[in-house]
Amino acid sequence: MRPETAYRLAGRHHDHPPVAGANAGIHKCREIRFKKLPPGQVEQARRALAAVAGVEVEPLPPRPALRVRYSVLEHSLEMLETALANAGFVLDGSLYSRLTRALVYFCEETQRHNLLSPERLLKQSNAVYVQAWSHHPHGDHDDAPPELREYR
Repeated sequence: MRPETAYRLAGRHHDHPPVAGANAGIHKCREIRFKKLPPGQVEQARRALAAVAGVEVEPLPPRPALRVRYSVLEHSLEMLETALANAGFVLDGSLYSRLTRALVYFCEETQRHNLLSPERLLKQSNAVYVQAWSHHPHGDHDDAPPELREYR
């Protein structure tokens, strides 16, 4: 049985608009660190990211870094940094930056997956299968009259 069929049989509706506060934590504020060389790449990266819809960018002087704000439903840090690296910008490759980056990538990917997947049935899951079983023809039916079915 497909999950959406189970949800429909259980009376669950997933097409309602989101409730205010239900998606708390989807707006992220992250820091993208760059190497010091080549000079001027932070300003160029700021202009490039400012052109992306849904992304707010601000420089973090005196460090070679940018602060970006975005919704995790539209963008992820991995997408933004991959686009910057493909455009020729050199990101910080220190151990701290790589570990932080890997953790943020994993957390955002997990959060996106959880937000985009439908709710799971936690209650009444057996009622769904009982109802579905009763609607389908199966070989459990006995054609004998009730009086002949009883053994006396």
